[in-house]
Amino acid sequence: MLSRQFARAAAGVTPRAGLRALSSTAARLDAHTPSMGDVNPSRAAVDTFNQKQKAFREHLVEAQKEREARRTAEVKEPEPSRKAGPLTNLIYGTKEGRELDAQLEASFSQVLARGKYVHSIVFHEVKPEKVDEYVDLVGHWYPKMANALENKVHLVGSWRTEVGDCDTFVHIWEYQKYEGYHQSRHSITHHPEFAEFDRKLKGMINSKNISLMQEFSFWPTTPPRQLGGVFELRSYTLHPGNLLEWETHWRRGLKARREVMEGVGAWFVQVGDLNTVHHLWQFANLEERRARREQSWQVEGWSDTVHKTVPLIQSMKSRVLIPMPWSPVA
Repeated sequence: MLSRQFARAAAGVTPRAGLRALSSTAARLDAHTPSMGDVNPSRAAVDTFNQKQKAFREHLVEAQKEREARRTAEVKEPEPSRKAGPLTNLIYGTKEGRELDAQLEASFSQVLARGKYVHSIVFHEVKPEKVDEYVDLVGHWYPKMANALENKVHLVGSWRTEVGDCDTFVHIWEYQKYEGYHQSRHSITHHPEFAEFDRKLKGMINSKNISLMQEFSFWPTTPPRQLGGVFELRSYTLHPGNLLEWETHWRRGLKARREVMEGVGAWFVQVGDLNTVHHLWQFANLEERRARREQSWQVEGWSDTVHKTVPLIQSMKSRVLIPMPWSPVA
């Protein structure tokens, strides 16, 4: 797992016990609703994006090295030595066999996911005439809930849909397992200001959709970062029974994509819109998105991933997103 401690260290905040280190969420301070017009399309802006991306990745590498060094320093109890032979293997099984048994004991979700975190993805379809009021309301409430120590939750990010189902806002939250989700929901619901927030929110939206997800084990959700640019949320509805095969192919394909594109995270739905997978990417602008996607085809392994995963898809959807001012990932 990629460490997120450097994000907290930079902000001078101590991580909550048992939770992945994420930076605090800033409250909304302006009255402007972000749009594509706020994204600078210049070459200089692209260079700035690339520089921030490079620095961010270098931080992650250093954090990973520190974590691995701590692991190496830990004293692990060695497995009892047994003389290899037919009788020993019959009684205890081979080492490979014991490892396979341990894997088979894990649930289907544990094979796919790291299991330590549960994420929710929330879609709010906002009434067009209420967009600015909605941004003001949520821009104050969400950071307050994300920063409250009694809530076992972090806000990964908040975005407005620019291309796709417009005036739909997307929010991704991170909880410490399902226990953290339930405790956080209970705590937030009993907050003295929740009833008023909920009453106002209901008057601003046409619909709300929530799914509970887990991140794929091979693609940890990014820690907070401010690279700028635009995001693309790609949502895939798979034919039932194909999730494990999808994970197998994408585990290889992501290596190719990471060479030219900046991923935010990948999740599969466990409760809600089942058989759905969400991938979130970040680009300096839409032209860079086009160029990076074309470059992917030049990387060995990517065409094979596409060839093997397309038959697994029932339907797919793409949204271009603009981050909100309070979004930790922007």
